[in-house]
Amino acid sequence: MHEAFFEYLKKFSSDPISEEEKELIRQIFVPARLRKRQFLLQAGDLCKNFAFIVKGAMRMYSVDDKGIEHIVRMGVENWWMGDRESFSMLTPSLYNIDAWEHCELLYITKEGSHELQHKIPAFCEMKLQLDERNQIANNRRLTSAISATAEKRYTDFIECNPEFPGRFPQHFIASYLGLNKDTLSRVKRNRYNK
Repeated sequence: MHEAFFEYLKKFSSDPISEEEKELIRQIFVPARLRKRQFLLQAGDLCKNFAFIVKGAMRMYSVDDKGIEHIVRMGVENWWMGDRESFSMLTPSLYNIDAWEHCELLYITKEGSHELQHKIPAFCEMKLQLDERNQIANNRRLTSAISATAEKRYTDFIECNPEFPGRFPQHFIASYLGLNKDTLSRVKRNRYNK
């Protein structure tokens, strides 16, 4: 499983990863598997591990007082999954994270992440770039939710995540976009009729 992460890490640095660095990564990242619908994290628990998805698909969601799920995030291979606030601040999570498909993961603790940031330049560069991308994506998503039409939200979503419609059910995508299933069905129909 670690080989997939080594390939991923190469995208963030032109310097090759040394054998010593690879060995440290192997020591710090713990391989794990989740069956479909098995939880990585449940609301109220502390997020003690962040997970790099080697294989599979996951979702992060909250459940409101009426029992309705609200999808906050979805992820597939080469994505990270975890509750950043709980992980960083050591506070109980507001979210559930579970496997939508059978998953192969690499877990890292907060301490492990700090150690790799100090000892492996490529990991530090990866973290900086991912933090920047995350901030940009969050700003775009917020702006989209406030001001974009349903059609524009769906179009942007598909352009950024073309593999998601084949991996996640329509009601997950509708929830993520802040739409109901009927609205998303209409948007998709109109899009394909053009």
